[in-house]
Amino acid sequence: MDVGAVLIKLKTNSMQNVKAWQTELNARKAEAIETLKAEGVSVESWFHVELEGQDYLIVYMRAEDIAKAQQIARESQFPIDAMHKQFKQNWERGYKATLLVDLENDK
Repeated sequence: MDVGAVLIKLKTNSMQNVKAWQTELNARKAEAIETLKAEGVSVESWFHVELEGQDYLIVYMRAEDIAKAQQIARESQFPIDAMHKQFKQNWERGYKATLLVDLENDK
């Protein structure tokens, strides 16, 4: 299982678009989960952080193969993925995180 996270610096004045994206994604949750299944993703979580007046997003993902999941997402024909690709226009820059510790309780 692959684990990854990215810090995304948002363009100035993007929070209204972030909130619209959040609302749309939550309203279409079942559709979004179908895309995760197609990508082999078991967890995808998004967080907002404000640092010194600048807005950032953090995305966390757990997948069978993150590179493969990203390739499938790029080629996706799901309407919700088209909406997500458009949402990326609000991103200024992404910073890939390096995994230091990954603890999982297998129950």
